[in-house]
Amino acid sequence: MGLHMRLHRVQRHGAPRWRVAILEGDASARAGLRAAVDDAGGVVAVEAPLRLDTIALVRETHPDVVIVAPSLSGAEETALLPRITAALDRPAVLFTRDTDGAVVRQANRAGVMGFMLKPLRAAEVAPTLDLAIARFREMRRLQQARAERPVVDQAKGKLMSERQLSEAEAFRWLRRQAMDSRQRLGDVAREVLAGEAAPARRPPAGR
Repeated sequence: MGLHMRLHRVQRHGAPRWRVAILEGDASARAGLRAAVDDAGGVVAVEAPLRLDTIALVRETHPDVVIVAPSLSGAEETALLPRITAALDRPAVLFTRDTDGAVVRQANRAGVMGFMLKPLRAAEVAPTLDLAIARFREMRRLQQARAERPVVDQAKGKLMSERQLSEAEAFRWLRRQAMDSRQRLGDVAREVLAGEAAPARRPPAGR
């Protein structure tokens, strides 16, 4: 295929700390990243150059985080960042020597979750990847909450109308139901709207 891509099938006892994809064209840089990831308890699932035609193959490995490294002359590669991060739908960490403001702005538009500067400092890899994954999950949680707000509001209105609950009581019931059933709040709200879930009685005040 001419992609200079390496898939790793690493056997470990127990789950790795993370599954990592490395998009880096330089072999020595890849080796350093691979060693740092392995020392931190992770697994490098795939290595490939930073190119759009590698994305589908990278996605097949289901990485937890992607390290993206444009080349020194890689203005075109940097410009690909938004398309690459959107296609991968994973937290991305930029690994670069270039701290130019244009690169930072491009990375911000692409939703990059963290930076590591070349030359590699192995001790920075673990906290940077952990923070990138945590930021990505929090961003997703907030996006999900915003997307579900309309259906939650509709379910609150239905509970308030049919069960004579206050808005606060209706929301507390939805939240408690979500916790007890280990569902997302939006899923419980949709069940209420579909008539599949409703409180049997008005909950006591203050609960």
